[in-house]
Amino acid sequence: MGFPLIGETLSFFVTSNSIDMHPFVNERLKRYGPLFKTNIAGRPVAVSSDPEFNYFVLQQKGKLIELYYVDSFSQTVHNDNLRNLGGYFQRYLRRSILRHFGHEPLKRKLLSEFEDVINHELHKWTNLPEVDVKRQTVPMLFDLTSQILMSHKPEKNLGEDLNNMLQSIMTFPLYIPGTAFYKCIQKKRKAIKLTTWVLEERMKGYSYDNSAEGCNKKGDFLDEIVGDIGKEAFLTKEFVPFLLFGLLLATVETISPTTTLATMYLLDNPSALQQLTEEHEEILKNREGANSGLVWEEYKSMTFTRYVINETLRLENLLPGMLRKVIADIHVDGYTIPKGWILLVMPTALHLNPNIYEDPLTFNPSRWKNIGSNGMAKNFIPYGGGDRPCAGAEFSKVLMAVFLHVWVTKFRFTKIKGGT
Repeated sequence: MGFPLIGETLSFFVTSNSIDMHPFVNERLKRYGPLFKTNIAGRPVAVSSDPEFNYFVLQQKGKLIELYYVDSFSQTVHNDNLRNLGGYFQRYLRRSILRHFGHEPLKRKLLSEFEDVINHELHKWTNLPEVDVKRQTVPMLFDLTSQILMSHKPEKNLGEDLNNMLQSIMTFPLYIPGTAFYKCIQKKRKAIKLTTWVLEERMKGYSYDNSAEGCNKKGDFLDEIVGDIGKEAFLTKEFVPFLLFGLLLATVETISPTTTLATMYLLDNPSALQQLTEEHEEILKNREGANSGLVWEEYKSMTFTRYVINETLRLENLLPGMLRKVIADIHVDGYTIPKGWILLVMPTALHLNPNIYEDPLTFNPSRWKNIGSNGMAKNFIPYGGGDRPCAGAEFSKVLMAVFLHVWVTKFRFTKIKGGT
């Protein structure tokens, strides 16, 4: 369980640039098997890479487990409120996100908006001598998400401040000048100033009567939240700016690295890139109007594109795992994970398991032709498991698919020496 007080925290937070499993997990899996215990930041933690157990326990949200956030994330987003939010808030937030980021808005309007924004952004890239895909996608994602959340495109794009913030959050929470966590908190404060200002401006002109003079309603996510301030105890003028910031961060810092990885893997695999290009050229060829944009039926026809996205998500190693708090004793294989412990579910250990995926470190989108829905449910959990995966899952997949579509039909990338 490591050193007194800090346990194995230092080993857990050591960064790794490999696509293979984090050394902390890899070493312990070999030593202890798919379920072992450790101590991180003074808390007892059970770590699981067992597909059957993970599938079972992720179905037990609200019964055996609930969401949990590391101290650094809690302090970054909003410590006091985040620790006290329960299942009702999570359900409320999920419903609100789906109303603005889910299937219906994606199909109705966001798909075409994504295409316009990405096309405009990639045209801007053509004026650059070279492109860092991750760095350049961050401001684009920030603008897109800001518009959906709060109908606001700030004069100063704060996407750069969110860039790599998630990696800083997953560090030891030492608030000392010079540390990654200290810089993270400073960037957060700048973002909170923006979201606080947007909230204050919206509330000045907000009216429950849409026909009222000076009504400032936009029909966006923030409108819904402002309308519920005072109705829902957890929604306060102090907390909402942190909520907006957290959603901006979650979007920018997950989709940007995934899109970058997809680009990198495709450039390193010309045959896969060729298959992807052919799929999208076929979409253009079958259109009635040469200048028309993407429609939902075309998106749904992108079979190989889905394979590429799945394979990228499988190989992605952005976070060490999914944290859950145990709210009732869990009995497994003769052992008990006590109430109050933290459970760390390891998607990477499943995604890189050679018994599940042949040559697991190889980028091979075609492998998904032969993977059925049951295998995906238990062995592929990039967005969490259970009956309510991440509310932004479809949003991120549609956005990545549109990015790939615009790229291969209108532009050409060349990987430069040292590029990633």
